[in-house]
Amino acid sequence: MTHDDATADAVTGPGGTPPGPSAVRPDTTDTAPSPADAALPPALAPAALTLFGDRLDLAAAYAELLATDGVVRGLIGPREAPRIWDRHLLNCAAVAERIPTAATVLDVGSGAGLPGLALAIARPDLTVTLIEPLARRTSFLIEVVERLGLARSVRVFRGRADEAATGSSGREPISGDVVTSRAVAPLDRLATWSLPLTVRGGRLLALKGSSATAEIEEHADVVSRVGGGEPTVHLCGVGVIDPPTTVVEIVRERMVGPARPAASKRSRGGRARRR
Repeated sequence: MTHDDATADAVTGPGGTPPGPSAVRPDTTDTAPSPADAALPPALAPAALTLFGDRLDLAAAYAELLATDGVVRGLIGPREAPRIWDRHLLNCAAVAERIPTAATVLDVGSGAGLPGLALAIARPDLTVTLIEPLARRTSFLIEVVERLGLARSVRVFRGRADEAATGSSGREPISGDVVTSRAVAPLDRLATWSLPLTVRGGRLLALKGSSATAEIEEHADVVSRVGGGEPTVHLCGVGVIDPPTTVVEIVRERMVGPARPAASKRSRGGRARRR
């Protein structure tokens, strides 16, 4: 596959909006994006403080970038700007409860940085690689990482998941403890792309909506064939956000496929872990 825009969109999906209810908002498609669209609603402030803690200001800065530059550059739809917090940031940050301390996280089809950047903000102990094939998206991600001062813990990999797993164009293969994704693909394709990126015993965390159980039933054979264990469904953020985030978790139980060279500590996720 090439890295043309049409192909990348078809492969990775929007990387953005999960299914689910949302409040009715005025149509903002004909108005210029405003930082005010990213203001944290008072009703969501307790949840935001719980999930982001003393990095809430950093989350607010990211919300503003999504609601302005993200909309202008086509990474976030205009109607999504007023619901950046409930539908995007809090929904993604809640997944942090499923990630071990100091883990290396690879975010497949990162799009505008969801859930990868939200997790990196909520959990400064994580080392995060944002994997995205589309040039205009990776440009945005690189700029956001720099503007938020996250370059020590976050890197951007331009390419597909299979390229990251096997290495390409002189780049070493990368792997991680956890691979995340949101609104990328059905579970069979997602497992095929993502499990090769995890270490043995590592896990895939796929943010899903109401289709989670049906996808597990439909694609269980494929998941097993690519080395995954039995998928489980978890609700993240119970008692903090409403509705909680639905996550399908798959542990890589077997190493399937051709052997790869052992990754150095620096190539796992692209960086050495901080001690």
